[in-house]
Amino acid sequence: MTTVNRITEPWGERTPFSRGERWPVRVDTHLADGVSDADVDAWVQSASLLHSNGDAMDIAVKDGSIVGVRGRADDRVNHGRLGPKDLYGWQANASRDRLTTPLIRVDGELVETDWDTAMNRIVDRSRALLDEQGPSALGFYTSGQLFLEEYYTLGVIAHGAIGTNHVDGNTRLCTATAAEALKESFGCDGQPGSYTDVDHADVIALFGHNVAETQTVLWSRILDRLAGEDPPRILCVDPRPTPVARAATIHLAPLPGTNVALMNGLLHHVIASGWIDKDYIDAHTVGFDELSSRLADYTPERVADICGVSADDIRSAAELVGTADRLLSTVLQGFYQSHQATAAAVQVNNLHLLRGMLGKPGCGLLQMNGQPTAENTRECGADGDLAGFRNWSNDTHVQQLSQLWNLEMHSIPHYSPPTHAMQIFRYVEQGSIRMLWVSATNPAVSLPELSRIRSILSQQRLFLVVQDIFLTETAELADVVLPAATWGEKLGTFTNADRTVHLSDKAVEPPGHARADLDIFLDYARRMDFRDKDDNPLPHWQDPESAFEAWKKASAGRPCDYTGLTYAQLRGGSGIQWPCTADRPNGTERLYENGQFAASPDYCESYGKDLVTGTPVEPTEYRAMNPDGKAIFKAAEYLPPHERPSVEYPFALITGRTLYHFHTRTKTARAPQLQAAAPQVWVEMSAGDAREHQISEGDLARVRSPRGHIDARVRITDIRPGVLFVPFHYGYWDSHDGGRHERAANEMTITDWDPASKQPIFKTSAADIDRVAGSSDDTTATRSPFEKSRNEARS
Repeated sequence: MTTVNRITEPWGERTPFSRGERWPVRVDTHLADGVSDADVDAWVQSASLLHSNGDAMDIAVKDGSIVGVRGRADDRVNHGRLGPKDLYGWQANASRDRLTTPLIRVDGELVETDWDTAMNRIVDRSRALLDEQGPSALGFYTSGQLFLEEYYTLGVIAHGAIGTNHVDGNTRLCTATAAEALKESFGCDGQPGSYTDVDHADVIALFGHNVAETQTVLWSRILDRLAGEDPPRILCVDPRPTPVARAATIHLAPLPGTNVALMNGLLHHVIASGWIDKDYIDAHTVGFDELSSRLADYTPERVADICGVSADDIRSAAELVGTADRLLSTVLQGFYQSHQATAAAVQVNNLHLLRGMLGKPGCGLLQMNGQPTAENTRECGADGDLAGFRNWSNDTHVQQLSQLWNLEMHSIPHYSPPTHAMQIFRYVEQGSIRMLWVSATNPAVSLPELSRIRSILSQQRLFLVVQDIFLTETAELADVVLPAATWGEKLGTFTNADRTVHLSDKAVEPPGHARADLDIFLDYARRMDFRDKDDNPLPHWQDPESAFEAWKKASAGRPCDYTGLTYAQLRGGSGIQWPCTADRPNGTERLYENGQFAASPDYCESYGKDLVTGTPVEPTEYRAMNPDGKAIFKAAEYLPPHERPSVEYPFALITGRTLYHFHTRTKTARAPQLQAAAPQVWVEMSAGDAREHQISEGDLARVRSPRGHIDARVRITDIRPGVLFVPFHYGYWDSHDGGRHERAANEMTITDWDPASKQPIFKTSAADIDRVAGSSDDTTATRSPFEKSRNEARS
């Protein structure tokens, strides 16, 4: 049973261990007040759906309701540990404002209806638009929170049955750069490393990854290594004074938008100092000479001028990663949502290729995910990819899909890459997409430049379908709202950031008339009477397990091969990492252990792109450059951000997360402990900047950019001077007088995206800040509970 306050102590008690040892077990549990272990009727297997770590857990059920959770001690990911969102987030399932019946818009208002009426309205509009305009009139925007079986079903319906190219997910906002960076360097998506690399590494480098707040249990694993004998040294690259930065051996705080320059400086010094594995480079890579030439000008002194960090610190950081015996690197939103995102993430890949540090214990690389099932979105073709990591510009791969789905090849769109999310919303804005189906995501809060997004979603010519568990800011704008079941209320699998596949069993019934997302998609397909070439229903499966078996066939022979997995195998023990095949029935801990990559011209998922323009590399060019399918060094020049601080907007604005909330707080705001821990938006600024603007801790300030503004309480921290930070989770605030006030960080962010990954840029907006009012009665109200606890302990 959890004994410490997991709001003030979010990473729990330490269980130290040394390099090469097994991480000790610590089982975390939280049950509803008045419920004991003896009261629980059943414990039902699942894993976390509120971050990408994949913490395995059992759901406690009493009298048909969820009453708590406990960690699974035998799982490879967490060894029994749970983070705050795991421990408390389940309470949202029973929130009184769950959607329980379909809604349709009548005379401008959303009113309750039955499933037949709601689905027939969607089907009638779908058929009319297909007859009038064709498949391009329909678009689908999904999530990183559904199950594998649901993504694959959606991909078959959208790409196959309908034939639209307009399919993407909100994974575009958080993990698109991870996928693109892996494709650029290794020819295919798929994380090379494993969480167990934490157990073996002597240096852990975190590039724009505040793991302490985004994957709390993974940080617990690192903290336990730090508390043991022979602890690893830590490199942190982040403008903010995060818990990771405070634990770091070296903390680099570059100016936002300069990550490529910083990485080029680190690589320059690694090569110049001879800290490279030349034998590995010669045997397993192409492009080293071009990389070395491109890096020649990025001396520590030049990079220091660009990034605003010390040249000595750059040299020290390069020595740290360049002399490590076993280097683990992780990358997340600080790189992905910033300027030149893919180019920066690729340079981290380059570091591991230079050092020959892939495929060995402790030599890991994790281009991390932000969402729990982002990996599945990419694998299954429910985002800007084709199912099974297939190459949209390789006709053989498209032919494989047409055979799997029993369709004519030309009916699967592959004339260009699947449409990315930002382009989907542009097409809606322009009127060419006239029906948009949004499932399990809230773009009215999560996308950039929200005034534009609200205008797009409010268009009279758009038919908007929203499938969710609550009436979100996006659902309020919909023409049809479909009530969905969620985690604990349905059966399926999902895959975390280190390729571990977990099974989530159904523990309780969904409320009211809510239905599983898979059932909703299949109902739509049946009502539309989608058929394959032989006049059989498409998709042909009926339930989660038959969908999983169909997916296994789609994955066969591809890098994400699931053919060795079954529901029975996943039930009762630990999650298993793909690829899992007859030859590897226990899964695969690390990829590329033998220096063999998924980069062969006939096999690779992508031929790559120009990192500056995003222009796809032609197949013939790729074959000439990499005929043997080796890993690829790709260099990138630093380019200044499109929007930089100015006289009117002197700050660089970055956005991000807090450990107590997930995305737009659809669930976590309904968990009392999590909501109480971080009830309101805030803005962080440095002490010097605060003095210059005559702002004090707890003051109400107005933060504004060229696009909009929010009002937020001020936290004064050791953040880099000239930088403001605002968490992005918060949507509208409803006041007592019935008015609505902006507090969403994305009121201010810019409509701009990385040319290669198409991921929006949330971390290089220009902004200004002014004091609006004095502090509240409790001037510490802006502080997070663990910060308050730490400060009290110090005093």
